Amino acid sequence: MTNIEQYMNEVGQRARQASRAMAKADTALKNRALTLIAAAIRRDADILRAANQKDLAAARANGLSDAMLDRLTLSDKAIATMAEGLEQIVALPDPIGEISNMKFRPTGIQVGQMRVPLGVIGIIYEARPNVTVDAAGLCIKSGNATILRGGSEAIHCNQALAVLVKQGLHEAGLPADAVQVVETTDRAAVGALITMQQYVDVIVPRGGKGLIERLMREATVPMIKHLDGICHVYIDDKADQEQALRIAFNAKCHRYGTCNTMETLLVERTIAAQVLPPLAQLYLTEKVELRADPEAYRILAGYPHLAEATEEDWSTEYLAPILAVKLVDGLDQAIEHINTYSSQHTDSIVTEDYSRAMRFLREVDSASVMVNASTRFADGFEYGLGAEIGISNDKLHARGPVGLDGLTSLKYVVLGQGQVRQ
Repeated sequence: MTNIEQYMNEVGQRARQASRAMAKADTALKNRALTLIAAAIRRDADILRAANQKDLAAARANGLSDAMLDRLTLSDKAIATMAEGLEQIVALPDPIGEISNMKFRPTGIQVGQMRVPLGVIGIIYEARPNVTVDAAGLCIKSGNATILRGGSEAIHCNQALAVLVKQGLHEAGLPADAVQVVETTDRAAVGALITMQQYVDVIVPRGGKGLIERLMREATVPMIKHLDGICHVYIDDKADQEQALRIAFNAKCHRYGTCNTMETLLVERTIAAQVLPPLAQLYLTEKVELRADPEAYRILAGYPHLAEATEEDWSTEYLAPILAVKLVDGLDQAIEHINTYSSQHTDSIVTEDYSRAMRFLREVDSASVMVNASTRFADGFEYGLGAEIGISNDKLHARGPVGLDGLTSLKYVVLGQGQVRQ
């Protein structure tokens, strides 16, 4: 592919044309396409696994990290989850055309708002082939067209999924160009996509810090994004200890390579000697390295994977079996630490004190704030969104896991009976 700019321009033109058809597509057609795609994923699971094995073999040969390999792997469970996610999207109400907030004005006109698609959504992501299906499904249901640019490490699997998506769209009577997977792995395609303002309405990046930083520098199309996932769990002195151990272990060890994995554990100082040793025993089963502040270090002395924390540890997203541990003097200090070092992604408190829980929810300035739950729940599928197109820790236009509503906008509608302005 010699002329990337020309190729991307053609992709953009087709996407813009398809977006007009998608914007007026009825719910039944969109749901039929999603149902057909889900069935095809289950039917062709062997084909998808074979394509994924090609990608994994190349990734290992290229020395990809364990975290990236984890994201790239398409297990039987992951394949089933992709299909189930599409079926959940089918079951969700179609937001397009919904009119809300209708109010009569003194002139007699009614003023309200109608939910409409954003148009063309460009999605740039690394390693995760499930994003291809999640993004396609959400964009189809929300009446958008999408251009998907997956990482080179998942090219075989993404192309196999693209075939199934296009077949489903075509069989349902919708334009196959409503979902286009960029066929080149040339990085110049990313540069073109993020500057095609005439064709693309919003960019959603899902990838590592390097990718996001590049897009923040170069993109001229608006973005829905998050840069880091520096997530915290705070164990309060009013916590149920058994519950606290279960949550703190799951938040760190369920998966290491995800943006909603806990990276810093905060423990109220007066209970640290009770909580940290049994928790360390749990972490030992997974060989998690603990980087502890001086007081926590003394309590954890003898733990085989122990290091002294540095200032840098409080603001590091490890994506690995490494956990920063800090003792704090109660809720105020926990909130202060989180609001200082958190990436505003997801933070959780473990407590049985209702007032403290409510303060934590109000005062922690993150996209997802939790009480007595693992940070690993910060996910569109777990939130009942069917899937997510990404997670945003920005405050505009969407925040947290971005599902159907996050892929729409509102326009004002006015209903009158011949009124003219005096």
